[in-house]
Amino acid sequence: MSIGPSFASKVLASKSLTAWVTPIANWYTNLSGYRKYGFKYDDLLIEETEDAQKALNRLTSRERYDRAFRMKRASQASVLHAPLDKAEWTKPEEDVRYLSPLIAEVEKENKERAMWDTALVTRK
Repeated sequence: MSIGPSFASKVLASKSLTAWVTPIANWYTNLSGYRKYGFKYDDLLIEETEDAQKALNRLTSRERYDRAFRMKRASQASVLHAPLDKAEWTKPEEDVRYLSPLIAEVEKENKERAMWDTALVTRK
C-alpha cells in the first residue's frame, strides 16, 4: 500500500532543508484538521486493502480499542458538527505512526513470499 514517492529521507538528511520544511509540514498538518477530531495520521489510511487488513489484525488489543474509540468519538463530533474541545485534540507528540510500520512489514512479507513462490529450482 505505497502512498507514493517520499522525499522524507532526503529532507531529514539535510539540516537546512529540515529547518525549512518542518514549519510548512506542521502548518499543513494543522490545516488538515484531523487532530481536531482526535485522529492520528494512521487512522486516515485506507483500510480496505488486503495488506491493511492484515496489518489491522496484528494490532494489539489496546491499539484496536484506542482506534475504535477515536473513530467513534470523531463520528460523534461529526454528527454534532463541531470538533472536539481543544484539550481532547491529538497532540503532535501523540500522533505517532502505529499502522504504517505494520503495513510495510506485510508488504515486505508479501514480496518475499512472491519471490519464494516464483523461485526456479534446478537440479545439479
